[in-house]
Amino acid sequence: MGSVTQKLAHPLAGTYVGKGKLEEIKARRDDLDYDVVLVDDDVTPAQQRNLERALDVKVIDRTGLILDVFARRAATHEGRLQVELAQLEYRLPRLTGLWTHLSRQGVGGVGLRGPGETQLESDRRELGKRIVHIKRELGDVHTHRQHYRDRRRDVPIPVVALVGYTNAGKSTLLNALTGSTVMAEDKLFATLDPTTRRRAVPSGREVLFTDTVGFINNLPTLLIAAFRATLEEINEATVLMHVVDVTHPNAPEQMQTVNDVLEELGADDKPVVTALNKVDRLTPNGSGELSLDDLLARLGPAADLAVNPVPISARDGIGFDQLLAQVEVALEEDAGFVPVTLTAPFAQSELVDRFHRLGRVQETSFDESGTTLHGYLPAQELGRFAPYVARRTDDGSANGRVARDTSIVAPTTVAPD
Repeated sequence: MGSVTQKLAHPLAGTYVGKGKLEEIKARRDDLDYDVVLVDDDVTPAQQRNLERALDVKVIDRTGLILDVFARRAATHEGRLQVELAQLEYRLPRLTGLWTHLSRQGVGGVGLRGPGETQLESDRRELGKRIVHIKRELGDVHTHRQHYRDRRRDVPIPVVALVGYTNAGKSTLLNALTGSTVMAEDKLFATLDPTTRRRAVPSGREVLFTDTVGFINNLPTLLIAAFRATLEEINEATVLMHVVDVTHPNAPEQMQTVNDVLEELGADDKPVVTALNKVDRLTPNGSGELSLDDLLARLGPAADLAVNPVPISARDGIGFDQLLAQVEVALEEDAGFVPVTLTAPFAQSELVDRFHRLGRVQETSFDESGTTLHGYLPAQELGRFAPYVARRTDDGSANGRVARDTSIVAPTTVAPD
């Protein structure tokens, strides 16, 4: 309907905006006939109450609006619990204003409280009980997720977490890469719960891709706390895929926001692949090809945040081969891949399957001794393949068998047979 802004050194304690600006907002109601005022910032309960009294309309601040959108999107039991917890903790300090019409003390003697205060204390007590109950349930969810992660570690498959600003196209990309059917719509926070799907990268190695909740600038602390179990998926990931809507006019600010949230979560030290999404919306240059330099130029100084950038279109499937290849490079760098040769007897075919899942196969051959694979494996996984695997030097020659030692984690080598 309309908007107003005011430059102040800091918000006024009582009404957030100045008296003159407040009168201006109130006067515009005659022309616009608005019935809600949104404040693009967090306001205190007192500020919200004073604004509603002065304007005689509903006032919603930034956190309240985001919580309302989250409440509409929550589809699973966990998602609804997380949103309800954030809503209750947001409303608890705002209860006082709901009962001002009952706040006078009752007569009858010292120490007797009026009906308003009794109602307020009762509501606070009930909200407190509900908050404790929800936290207990979310604690059970956290335990369940931890068991799931522990089982996942037993069969080590790398995890790539899709992170990015809300509505950047993460769910669409997950669906396109893995053939899943996660809800993907052009709206804020379409995905609240993490979804994990399996996909093989070009070498045949299997990778888990996890869709996560979208970020937003000035993400309320209440939401970070409530979605702790969900956001932990990011900390458990091997590689982060930062999905950027490169066509958005605020793409540089959005990238900085994602970077700041990752830093707050302690996940800013992980390998990153940047997917510059929605290139199908851009007009190609004169050569008929989309230049990566042109895309990075659109980001300005934020181009430095685009680590290992790959232009893609999640909708049209553009750039997927290059994106997956870049993911594989990041996985190998993180795992410390080493060149090896595996000779597995035909009776040990599960070793071949494990090699394909954990490593990268370059060449396969067969003879009477079994299956021989030349490729790369994570250094920390070599012990699982002893005594059938040998490291190779750069020229391809065998460098020695890997000896199994159950007392240590790091594999060791002995002289060649």
